[in-house]
Amino acid sequence: MTSWLLEFVDLHYAYPGGRGPVLKGLSLGIPEGKKCALLGRNGCGKSTLFLHGNGIIQPQQGQVLWRGTPLSYKRAALQEMTQKVGLVFQDPEHQLIAGTVAEDISYGLCNRNLPADVIREKVRAVLDAFGMTELADVPIHHLSLGQKRRLALAGVMVLAPELLLLDEPTAYLDRYQTKNLLRELDAIHQNGTTVLMATHDMDIAFEWAEWLCVMDEGRLIFAGEPQEALARKEMLESLHLGLPLIAELWEALPPEWRREAGERIPCSLEELKTRLAVHAAAR
Repeated sequence: MTSWLLEFVDLHYAYPGGRGPVLKGLSLGIPEGKKCALLGRNGCGKSTLFLHGNGIIQPQQGQVLWRGTPLSYKRAALQEMTQKVGLVFQDPEHQLIAGTVAEDISYGLCNRNLPADVIREKVRAVLDAFGMTELADVPIHHLSLGQKRRLALAGVMVLAPELLLLDEPTAYLDRYQTKNLLRELDAIHQNGTTVLMATHDMDIAFEWAEWLCVMDEGRLIFAGEPQEALARKEMLESLHLGLPLIAELWEALPPEWRREAGERIPCSLEELKTRLAVHAAAR
């Protein structure tokens, strides 16, 4: 039986003055220890769901469970929850509030009333881990978008959350910046943090994630392993997600090559190259 770290049960939510409900009875579990991706078109409710993840928003109907226990919306419980569940917004400007890089990373630690020497050491370690040591005293408004994204992530990870939620973290990043971000997320996951990334990029989700969830119009319509999602081609195309490019390349290969190289679709171009090289060497 799957162990859910965070679980949303029959969530309903509509913004005051909005045109209608954003979440419509959504139920979704996040498996502990996995790299997860939440797919869906813009406006399907991904960001609203994330705001329920650590109690920023309280559902109008339904429950949010942390390790099987319903969230409490009392102030002390919510403060504890924001340390367990870190949230990185799509726009880093919404959460960068200090003057310099180091000051922003230290902000959450200062709110926990930690000793000054402990704060300095934690900030130093995170600056080093995210390759931002030389930027420690740089004003935030001098940073590029990619650097601001990395800073927002560093400011969350300094609190060592058990679950990291990222809302469209690769939006507006170039290919080089995206690869660097995914490497950082891999390192975070290897250090024991469960990661859930919201995206509408099927290529990124298929290559990176171990567990995929698909939303549409405020409801969950699929949850499972990436290979299972590819069997739902009509669903993916109806949501304008489509198949990942690597799957299209795989389907274009001669059938006998696919049989000899293994029927499972490769997750990445690197895996495809390796399997084709093994296939060629065996011929």
